[in-house]
Order: sequence, then C-alpha cells, then structure tokens
Amino acid sequence: MDKPTASTTSVLRVINERAVYEQIRLNGPVSRPEVAKATGLSKPTISLALADLERVGLVRTVGLRTGGAGRAAALYEIEPAAGWVLGIDIGREWVRAAIANLAGEIVARRQDRSQAHSATALTDQVGGLVQELAATAGIAPADLTHIVLGTPGVHDVQNRCLHLAANLPGWHRPGATARLAERLPCGFTIENDIALAALGEQAYGLGAGVANFVYFSIGTGVGMGLILDGRLYRGSRGAAGEVAFLPLGESDPLANAPGARQHGMLESILSASGVVATARRYGMTGRLTPEKVWDAARAGEAAALQAVTYEAGNVSRALASVIAVLDPELVVIGGGMGRGGEDILLETVRDMLESMTPLSPPPIQVSTLSHEAVVLGALAIGLSQARESVFNRAVAEPAVG
Repeated sequence: MDKPTASTTSVLRVINERAVYEQIRLNGPVSRPEVAKATGLSKPTISLALADLERVGLVRTVGLRTGGAGRAAALYEIEPAAGWVLGIDIGREWVRAAIANLAGEIVARRQDRSQAHSATALTDQVGGLVQELAATAGIAPADLTHIVLGTPGVHDVQNRCLHLAANLPGWHRPGATARLAERLPCGFTIENDIALAALGEQAYGLGAGVANFVYFSIGTGVGMGLILDGRLYRGSRGAAGEVAFLPLGESDPLANAPGARQHGMLESILSASGVVATARRYGMTGRLTPEKVWDAARAGEAAALQAVTYEAGNVSRALASVIAVLDPELVVIGGGMGRGGEDILLETVRDMLESMTPLSPPPIQVSTLSHEAVVLGALAIGLSQARESVFNRAVAEPAVG
C-alpha cells in the first residue's frame, strides 16, 4: 500500500483538528477521553490535534476533572479571545450593537439614537460606534474578526446599496454601502434585519429547536423572517418575508397615501405611524403613540378599541395568508408594537384567526428577546463565520516537528 502523501496527511490533520475543535466548542470544557469517545478518533490522534490547536491558540486548558478513578483528566475549552464578532442593528430610530468573543460571550453593548436622516451621517455614526464599542470591550478595532450589520430591505451586493429600505434615506443610491468599507476595520456582512431577528430567535429564543417558524416584526416598519426546515429562507432575490408589500387594506386611506408604494401597503396601515393615523380616524386626539392607543383600549375607550380591532384584522389577514402558504409550527411576534400590545392586540388577533381560517393556527407568542433579537442574530451568523475564518487561518500554519 502506498504511503499517504504529504498533502493527504495535511488534509487528514485538518479534518481531525476540526472534529476535535467542534467537540470542544459545543461541549467544553471536556477531557481528552470525552473528545475521543465523541469523535471516534484514537487517543494519539486526539493528543496530536490538541497539541496543534493549543499551539495556534484555538483551545486552552482550564483545569482538571477529578473524582473518578485514576489520574485527573485535563479539561479543554476553546480560546474565547481567538476572535471577536460585532453585531449591529441599524434602524430608523436606534442603532444597537454588541461585541462577543469566540465563545459567544457578549462583552460590550451599546445603543444610540440613529442618525438615519442621512446615509453619510449614519455611516459615520456606525464607524464611530465600532471604535468606541471596541474600546469598551478592551480590544483594538483591528482585533475584530467579522462584523454583521442588520438593515431594513435587501442588500444589492453588486451595486452596493439597499432596496426596499424606505426608512433609511439615501441607502438606495449605488455605492451607499461601499462607504462602510472605508469606516469598518474588518470584513463585514449586511443582512436583512428581520431575517437576523429570526436567526436570533432560533439561536436564543422561542424558535430554538423549532424547524419551521416565522418571526413577524411590527414596529416602525413591518417585516417577516422565515425559518424553514431549520434554515433561514431568503428567496431567489433575498426578498422573502417582505410582507410590508402584501396587498392588504386597499380600502384604507393610507393605502393610497404618498409613499405607500415605497413603504408597502401593509406597512403603511400597520406600522406605528399607521396605528396612530387609524386611531385618529376613529376619533382619538392629542399626542398619540401606539402605546397610548393600547392603554386607552385597556381602559375601554371606544375609539381606541375600534382602532385595535381594525389593526388586529390587518395582522390576522397577513398571518392567515402566511399560514396558508407556509404552515409554520410557530409565529413569533417581535417589534415594539408586538411587545407593547401583547395583551390587547394579539389576543384579538388569536381570536380572529380562529374564525378566519380552518387551518388550526399555530401558537402566536411574543419574542422573549425584546429589542436584542436583531443583534443576537447578527452575532449568531457572525460567530459562525468568524470561527471558520479563525480556524482556517490558524490551521494553515505549518505543523511543528
């Protein structure tokens, strides 16, 4: 039998080291015997892999496991400081961000009012936030491995701009997102914010372990993230889940108002500004917000109750359409309006759906992640990319000996 070539030996080394690294990442701290049992690799192979992973700074020892028969076993975990990921949620009202180490531990958070009135101002704000948050985390900006930004709309990679992002003025112009490369210290990914929220829900929230669910965000804008067969579904052009453009509510005055086509018919009548306009149409006065409408409805005010019923009908029709097409196991409601109106808006939605469709609507629950869903989703995919990048870079170094 021919001896393995050097290239074959190198490939096997990387395969073994990846298997060992993944077991330590998923189950650490773990001992060598535990890694050997989980991977099926021999103890000598495990020892060689661990020696290489320690040498390149991907894993570290963190003590001994005692209490059993025989010698105490050294415990291994991944090196958290081998990489750093920054997740940013860019919205019309707020910019939120967090930095996590390679173990997924969040080490710094921040939120600021968004400078969304101008693409240039918002780009500068994001660049400054990266610098300041890195300092808060005790690292240099250059130490960041990857950055993931969540924005409304669909990122056009070829033309470096956003489509369907009416709440971020100026970002539709070709080259708008290219300016971020001048302000950010490492590689970055731009993803739809509601898609990231769905991924955050899958990783940290109600969607954990649920193969098919939808995340419906109702707030400044309206959008939906789709998890199908355990994976984010983007569609052929990345526009899956843009339910703001569902043709619902044609008879509503807002459906034909200026900007309705740009924002979408459903968003025009169901977003925060749409709820306020609806409440005014039913007779509410004064300085209104969705929260004030919900509070008035809880207090039994007739105009507020009419507005809630009307908007619940719009939510129900949108969800009935999605349920009929996708048959999800769960609907998670996010966004400020969903959280604020859980007891008044969503209870009405649940009742309406029961009578609106015979398809036995799935559970409808409010996200437990509050306003952090987008950032957590950004960190989830950022960590996956960063771990791959750090591993590939580290194991590419020649082995010692």
